[in-house]
Amino acid sequence: MKEKDSILTVKITPSRSALDTGWSEIIAHRELLFFLTFRDIKVRYKQTVLGVLWVVLQPVLTTAIIALIFSSFARFESLGAPYPLFVLSGMIVWLFVHTAVTMASNSLVANTNLVTKVYFPRLIVPLASALACLFDLLITLPILAVVMVYYGVFPSLSLLFAPVFLLLAVIQTAAIGVFFSALNVRFRDVKFALPFGLQVWMISSPLFYPASLIPGQWRLVFALNPLTGIVEGWRSALFGTPFDWQLIGVSCASIIVLVLIALLVFRRMEDDFADTI
Repeated sequence: MKEKDSILTVKITPSRSALDTGWSEIIAHRELLFFLTFRDIKVRYKQTVLGVLWVVLQPVLTTAIIALIFSSFARFESLGAPYPLFVLSGMIVWLFVHTAVTMASNSLVANTNLVTKVYFPRLIVPLASALACLFDLLITLPILAVVMVYYGVFPSLSLLFAPVFLLLAVIQTAAIGVFFSALNVRFRDVKFALPFGLQVWMISSPLFYPASLIPGQWRLVFALNPLTGIVEGWRSALFGTPFDWQLIGVSCASIIVLVLIALLVFRRMEDDFADTI
């Protein structure tokens, strides 16, 4: 009686922690990261009518509408700065976060051919999409500077802290983008739920109202939203107002938790990307 041939499949994987980012691999593939980042920038503005002008119009028009509505019907405090400038400073950060999370969450699905055919650290894909959106942020910063000069608001030495809060915004955004990019591979309804979640996140963040509007006993709970400490610290750096380090500290702790969760989920699901996508 002839025995059936048995096939033994051996899967060889590197031994590493689920939270290991594999930075050595990412550094080794840094040229791919740069290439994908610049490619995403080019693709976004290819065959567009307004092009870069849209990056400027979006925060300006949004700020104008919000300032018109809330300066007429609800007069919020604005940390001593003119209300339009107060809103614009928050909207610049938010539009970067919104665009980067949206692009990064769809990055793996949009690069199916690349993910299924060639080996490289998959973490590069959502990171490249998030970093590409930094181009928009860098374009809008001079607009903010012009508006500050127009209103006669000049920064103090606290402006030196501004890059720190922008860096925190990038880290937070990259972590959320990585998290949803992994979920979107397996659960395609993420692309439908994410826009609604971003709308809720926008309303619950101090973009067109100050965090001081929240009652004292709820402020630390409010600070669990990482964008709270980022926006409040960013405005304090711009306008020279005192930093609420307690609020910022809670938000920073939330960012650390977000990064750990994002890496854990991404690493757990990474091996199945090529088969599931």
